[in-house]
This record gives sequence, C-alpha cells and structure tokens, in this order.
Amino acid sequence: MRFSKCSSFLLLLLLSSSAHGAGECGRVPVANVAIRMAPCAGASQSARAPVSPQCCAAVANIGRNPKCLCAVMLSSTARSAGVKPAVAVTIPKRCNLRNRPVGYKCGAYTLP
Repeated sequence: MRFSKCSSFLLLLLLSSSAHGAGECGRVPVANVAIRMAPCAGASQSARAPVSPQCCAAVANIGRNPKCLCAVMLSSTARSAGVKPAVAVTIPKRCNLRNRPVGYKCGAYTLP
C-alpha cells in the first residue's frame, strides 16, 4: 500500500504522540497539535507550493501561541515527515496573517 506524503505525515505525528505534562502547547502534546497542520504539508516543503485556506486557518489558530507554533514547525516529527523548517516558518507570512508573530525567534529561524 502506498501512502501519500500527507498520509505519511499524519501517521508519523500520530505515532510520536505522548501524553506527558504541560509543554510548549499547554497540556496538548506538540505532536497532537501538529496533526492540525496536516493541510500545510506541501507548503512546508517548498516555498513555491501554494498555501491552502485550511493551512492558513490552522496556522492562525496555533499562531496565537508563537511558542507552540515554533515547537510544531521545528519538531523532529515534522522534520522526519519532510517539513523544511526554513520554509515552514514562512507560512504565516505567506498566509498574509495580520496578527502573526513577526520577528519571533524559532530556534535558528525568525518568523518574517
């Protein structure tokens, strides 16, 4: 059986979930929050890929907590699913979100 990149991304996120205390995304594990970012799979691999309205809605929602958004975009789970952190951090700007965390540091990256 062949999985699409999106299906593989979701499977990796589900398998890596953990239920340990509070973290960057509160009491919800980063991997569980990352599942909501599945519509962003293509947009997080190529800066030329279109960003869907569903992706922008997920980023707007998660982006209310920049710490959580960064944790999701830079997670090892996301990287193993093919997410390129340097591309992922550009998604809020590519979505033209007014209330995006501009200038927020995500590890070695800064949200534009």
